[in-house]
Amino acid sequence: MNSVKTYTLFTDQDIYLFKEGKHYKLYDKFGAHSTEKDGVKGVYFSVWAPNAKKVSVIGNFNNWNDKDHILFPRWDESGIWEGFIAGLTWGTLYKYAIETARGEILEKSDPYALSWEQNIQAASLVSTTWYEWDDKDWLENRWKKNSLNAPVSVYELHLASWLREGDNPNLFLNYRDVARKLVPYIKEMGFTHVEFMPVMEYPYDPSWGYQITGFYAATSRFGSPQDLMFLVDQLHKNDIGVILDWVPSHFPGDANGLHRFDGSYLYEHEDPRKGFHPDWKSYIFNYGRNEVKSFLISNAMFWFERYHADGLRVDAVTSMLHLDYSRNEGEWEPNIYGGNVNLEAKTFLQEFNTAVYKEFGDNIITIAEESSDFPMLTKPVHDGGVGFGMKWMMGWMHDTLDYFKENYDNRKFQHHKLTFASMYMYNENYMMPLSHDEVVHGKASLIYKMPGDEWQKFANLRALYVYMFTHPGAKLLFMGDEFGQTREWNFTQSLDWHLLQYPVHKGLQTLVKDLNHIYRYETAFYANQFNKNGFEWVQADDLENSVYVYVRKGKRRDDVFMVILNLKPQALDYKIGVHAGTYWEVIFNSDDERYNGSGVVPNIFKEENEEYLGHPKSISINLPPLSGIILRQKKDKKYKLNRIKQHKR
Repeated sequence: MNSVKTYTLFTDQDIYLFKEGKHYKLYDKFGAHSTEKDGVKGVYFSVWAPNAKKVSVIGNFNNWNDKDHILFPRWDESGIWEGFIAGLTWGTLYKYAIETARGEILEKSDPYALSWEQNIQAASLVSTTWYEWDDKDWLENRWKKNSLNAPVSVYELHLASWLREGDNPNLFLNYRDVARKLVPYIKEMGFTHVEFMPVMEYPYDPSWGYQITGFYAATSRFGSPQDLMFLVDQLHKNDIGVILDWVPSHFPGDANGLHRFDGSYLYEHEDPRKGFHPDWKSYIFNYGRNEVKSFLISNAMFWFERYHADGLRVDAVTSMLHLDYSRNEGEWEPNIYGGNVNLEAKTFLQEFNTAVYKEFGDNIITIAEESSDFPMLTKPVHDGGVGFGMKWMMGWMHDTLDYFKENYDNRKFQHHKLTFASMYMYNENYMMPLSHDEVVHGKASLIYKMPGDEWQKFANLRALYVYMFTHPGAKLLFMGDEFGQTREWNFTQSLDWHLLQYPVHKGLQTLVKDLNHIYRYETAFYANQFNKNGFEWVQADDLENSVYVYVRKGKRRDDVFMVILNLKPQALDYKIGVHAGTYWEVIFNSDDERYNGSGVVPNIFKEENEEYLGHPKSISINLPPLSGIILRQKKDKKYKLNRIKQHKR
């Protein structure tokens, strides 16, 4: 006897929008919803399985029996099965038993479930995302922190390996424990945002979260949905934004996941040239199917709405946009124009960006992880762009790391790797990433990419950070890089926090802290970070000395800073052309003893009223070895770094 009662949450308009690919709040309809029918409390279930012969709800309430709780197919050919089961409550374990057209019985977890078990055949849990939020002030004012006109300095974090229980290093911290430890650390370090590597449910730890099975479920590794909300809430209450990694590019072939969900290629593209990812051995969403677009865009909306996310960093956009990504000749099919652009994926990304920015405006950020030169990724959709807020500046990252790996005699042959970014840095709204991908798989930690002895390695990395934090664009730094983690990142272990007992590591951490505060509180470093008014080369061609000089400018004429990089291990007396009427003072020196530098003090020892390299005046300054220094135009009130520290308080 079937114990399921007829019931629906869908209106005709819902069905129309779903089939058109325009329903962006599907989480209000699909999945398991605690409700009431005829005065009886229970749970309403609904699932999309258009090619199924029968769909049952199985779980710990019926001994996983597929005979007793059979859902009803809707009459409107939407492919939706639904029904109400009395007596079920939060915490009930369940799956869908789906009989395919071939007579197979597939046991599938709920694509819209809010929580999953932690095992290889994880079942879904009847759950809720109710939470009493306390971040109203943040939400009302976050447009000031998330806009393109604001400083954005991101701390990228993997929850399982940032910090673990001291008494038992095999135990994860839960979301609430992370909140108690992470919030004061981010505030002290001065980052404006944290970015969590995927928090959506995933079965396989070595995937780092990028092989997602539960797109609507906060991973239960670290607690409940409410525990994750507590973490976000605490960050917001302390003026820290939250960016989540989001993976609409692919999904794994786990038996309980989306692959062959109803026995057919439902969520993935049937053609393996478009539907199978050769690198990750995973399955690619069918972006041309309207119901799949509704699923994915609703998922983005879900994390913004239910979890108060401030941004989504969209993973693997390059693989989405290119039909020939990681494929040889004959392994991909050109688009209708004969090109390699996945037009359906591009349209999906345009619709995604249009939808979330329409709903949330400048309160949120979307960021593309994209490594090609695909045009207009951060331009408005109505102008033919893809509509992202920002794009990772992968070219800058590769060129910068390639340069800093070089020994000092060879740097003159690589000199323009540090100037090349200025040729394109305003083509898009860029975020400069030094991300997790750069410190794994034999690539070495950032500190061990640097040449020379220990002192030189740390001096190089300090100078690199000066270059990064004073270069136009938003910033992203992976956890551990702020204090010079020596091991490659290992997702199974905590960071090596004990290194902070050593002055070289503590000094590097202090330098990152100070650079964050300079970036955040001096408008010249962010007010024009996405337009040509904010940057000017003073010296870009001194190959022999490996010296670079550039100016950063804010909105006011007197809001000007000069940055000088000396990227050889010798101190140097150096002459620089400057504009008339400008006098300079040094306000930051990466070689300061505060950062465990050698303590060489850069002094301007001569100012001359004579033209030099196209400038009407010049200054001469002694440059510390392997250093980055920041100069400011003198004002009536002398500028000191302790002014920056006052902002922190």
